[in-house]
Amino acid sequence: MITIKEIAKQLNMSTTTVSNVIHGKTSEVSDETKKIVQDFLKKVDYVPNISARNLAQNESKIIGLALKARADKYDNLIMDPFVSELIGGVEETIRNAGYFMMLYISSDIAEIMRHVSTWNVDGLILFGMLNDDGIRVSEKYKKPIVCIDTYSIEGLKHFTNVGLNDEQGSYDITNYLISKGHRKIAFLSDNTTGVDFARLTGYKAALKDAGIKYKSSNFLKIRPREEDLEESLEEICNEVHNFTAIVCVSDLYAVTLMAALSDRHISVPQDISIVGFDDNMLGKYHRPALTTVHQDIKAKGVVAADTLLKQLAGNKTPNQIQLPTHLVIRDTVKEIR
Repeated sequence: MITIKEIAKQLNMSTTTVSNVIHGKTSEVSDETKKIVQDFLKKVDYVPNISARNLAQNESKIIGLALKARADKYDNLIMDPFVSELIGGVEETIRNAGYFMMLYISSDIAEIMRHVSTWNVDGLILFGMLNDDGIRVSEKYKKPIVCIDTYSIEGLKHFTNVGLNDEQGSYDITNYLISKGHRKIAFLSDNTTGVDFARLTGYKAALKDAGIKYKSSNFLKIRPREEDLEESLEEICNEVHNFTAIVCVSDLYAVTLMAALSDRHISVPQDISIVGFDDNMLGKYHRPALTTVHQDIKAKGVVAADTLLKQLAGNKTPNQIQLPTHLVIRDTVKEIR
């Protein structure tokens, strides 16, 4: 690779002049000189040595994105439309700001910690952290951190978490079912922690406010691993006759359930009403189209990345950023009286 010193020698210019043109510092460079340098750079297909530049500036221009994937849930985390859309929002934002993204996925928080502590990244975005995960990461990593959908930031006032009022969104969709005459309403999820716990709490609160008693049998547990999924769907489909509606913790699970019900000749919404949460493309393009809680998934990634960039610029950011939700009424809820 040709160096700046070699370019300067061939053009009979100073290395400072050539360096200023390469790095966009052209206020003291004439238009003629700028054009001569730029034409030469094109001719030799010059590629800047980013590592050397960043080392000189004491920064890597890399932002880390660490995703914790539950071993009992995902074979491939990025296959989840929610996750891929979220990553897209993060990547686009940091790329437009002149940074690069380093992605790491693991179900083992200790493994994430080992890698994070050795990364030469300017800042870190964490997704999927539970319980004390965030605290454990922060013990190893001292640079700016932004979390996404994390309910484990107690004692971490230097963090910013970007999320939703998940409890309110779930309350609203459950209350919508109640307004349509439903009282036998189940809740479907694969766990009762983090975001899922918040959405379960909102569901329970809506039942309570309507004078409907929650029973443990109302909780339908899906086991999403490939080797367990069909068996768990069979168990769930055998229970649907006990309910008139099911609140699913995500659109992914809502669409998965609707496919299983269709295979068993159980019609939505004629036989059972189904609602989801997220408003991703799966529910939008399924038929019948899914009634759900909308969140702007890409915006969540964009806001997380933008918040970290603000921190890197020396600006303070709030401990919590909550993005709005609203109901999207489509075709999977039947009114009963």
